[in-house]
Amino acid sequence: MEITRLHVGKRLSEVAIHNGTVYLAGQIADDTLADIVGQTREVLGHVDRLLAEAGSDKSCILMAQIFIADMADFEGMNTVWDEWVAAGHTPPRATVESKLANPACLVEIVVTAALR
Repeated sequence: MEITRLHVGKRLSEVAIHNGTVYLAGQIADDTLADIVGQTREVLGHVDRLLAEAGSDKSCILMAQIFIADMADFEGMNTVWDEWVAAGHTPPRATVESKLANPACLVEIVVTAALR
């Protein structure tokens, strides 16, 4: 059983790859002063970068879990998501309102994808 981990830290790895599947840690924005649109764009940029580094891309996403701090931001988040998601490859997705670890973070996205 081989597991490859990328960006291994003391508390978590950003990526784990096992048996043809890529698991990303929850991605948050670095720019917590941005609104939901800006934070969502940044988070999806992190997802793109990490998937590419792992040998995958957004067309291979198997499942996405989205946590937003306030459901009032649901429409703004969805606007960015709809522009970003690969047409014809929209993955199963769950979106829930959640108190995030950093109160300045408005959105956190967790993705599982297949390797290309």
